Amino acid sequence: MKINIEMTSMLRRYLVKFIARVIIFVMILILYVRYREWTTEFLKHSFWTVEVSPFRFPITPLHVLWFLFMLIMLRHIFPGFSSKLTMALRKSKKEEYVPVPGYDEKELLKYVQKQNIRAWQVMLIWLSCNAVFGALYLAGVLKEADLLMLTVFYFLCDYICILFFCPFQTGVMKNKCCVNCRIYDWGHFMMFTPMLFIKSFFSWSLFFTSLVVLIHWEILYAKYPERFWEGSNQVLRCSQCKDKTCGIKKSIL
Repeated sequence: MKINIEMTSMLRRYLVKFIARVIIFVMILILYVRYREWTTEFLKHSFWTVEVSPFRFPITPLHVLWFLFMLIMLRHIFPGFSSKLTMALRKSKKEEYVPVPGYDEKELLKYVQKQNIRAWQVMLIWLSCNAVFGALYLAGVLKEADLLMLTVFYFLCDYICILFFCPFQTGVMKNKCCVNCRIYDWGHFMMFTPMLFIKSFFSWSLFFTSLVVLIHWEILYAKYPERFWEGSNQVLRCSQCKDKTCGIKKSIL
């Protein structure tokens, strides 16, 4: 059976970024395998002071990785600085909102309440699962390098969820696509959850910045819920979508 995929510029951009994330994952995996002890020491000590480094330069791959992570998150906190945002992010902006004439505010309230319940179910599942990794770390079974590798794995899974399959979308949220996703901008918080357990600048700067991204999203959702529902925002309807990022995994509704 032939599958027709509309290759929009946004979908193409996502695929390129996915390949880039695969490359980053493989590079950090090699670093993890070859220099696990050094990676552990790096995460435990000062950001710029590591007693023994296998690299000739003071800027190591982990410094570059940290900078990349921070740059991505700052782009989400200040979306106005980028003109190439997915519709899933642009829907939170006032200038992107196109109201549905005469939409039912009661239906909007019902939608918000239902989505909030599902969102906090996802949060409970996520925190419960990662609490296991945290407990293993505190028990000494896992090391700092293991939690970093888990974080980079989540970094890759973020785009797997967007492009191919998202268990939270299918199993809990039931939103038809990422553009309509209530928890779209929770990704960074989820990605850096393992970093909470490591007491260092590298880890906590990433985790708490991701928390800012999450809070920023939640404030916008609480203040302007009409921007996040296709019943009140015309931009979120399939007929208006220019991204078509659901082209591979397809809409579930």
